[in-house]
Amino acid sequence: MKPLRFTILLITICLWQQTAMAQQSQQMVRLAKIKVDTAQLAAYNAALKLQMQTAITKEAGVLTYYAVADKKDPSSITILEIYADTTAYQHHITTPHFKAYKEAVKNMVLSLELVDVSLIGAAVKPQ
Repeated sequence: MKPLRFTILLITICLWQQTAMAQQSQQMVRLAKIKVDTAQLAAYNAALKLQMQTAITKEAGVLTYYAVADKKDPSSITILEIYADTTAYQHHITTPHFKAYKEAVKNMVLSLELVDVSLIGAAVKPQ
């Protein structure tokens, strides 16, 4: 590779990394720890999946949604949410699909704890 091309490539990589780090530092990362009424778990999971898919599809600022259930207690659900920034989160909670989800699950959720966290790192296999 010619020196000029190599230098341009290096500069491009450095700028990309700086941009990625700046974007990551603005992200809002939250865990939602939810306890659901076991008798309504299937209905809750369906409502959650619909809300998550709609948010990812319709909202540019919603970057990641993962929902997991404790294997020993499937009614204990943890959701990892990553938003582009706090403005994206504020927009998210005002959307019709999120409001519909909250209304649909209000009598299913026994407890909700929201924990704001800092992303230390992420590793994802390329697809």
